[in-house]
Amino acid sequence: MSERLNPGDTAPAFTLPDADGKPVSLADHHGRKVIVYFYPAALTPGCTKQACDFTDNLALLTGAGYDVIGVSPDKPDKLAKFRDQENLKVTLVADPDKKVLEAYGAYGEKKLYGKTVTGVIRSTVVVDENGAVERALYNVKATGHVAKIIKDLGL
Repeated sequence: MSERLNPGDTAPAFTLPDADGKPVSLADHHGRKVIVYFYPAALTPGCTKQACDFTDNLALLTGAGYDVIGVSPDKPDKLAKFRDQENLKVTLVADPDKKVLEAYGAYGEKKLYGKTVTGVIRSTVVVDENGAVERALYNVKATGHVAKIIKDLGL
């Protein structure tokens, strides 16, 4: 089980391919706050709802100085299909080897329909302008989560 992050920790650096195969690095966003959210699978109902919620609120978030990056173990071609099918505006990146998911504590044992399984733990980490963890939320719900983040951030 990977270690969970806490406020004040340095956010693990990463460079992952986006839906078009172009590299996206956390370092590219230095000087802006970043909401990095981790979800189990593109094109599934809960993950679609969450990605659409982030897209619907992207103008508010970016206007307040936050960039949004969604991370899943899907490959870039599946992310491109997800983006195009749902008209998503958030940056989606692929982590098929799950190294970044593990580094952020977003991969490990979880309960799914009463069974313990190993997989992606739906999580959101807010990283400040200097690369430090501002907040780390684990086992979040897909529905209503974006509204809660906006409220918690005072936006």
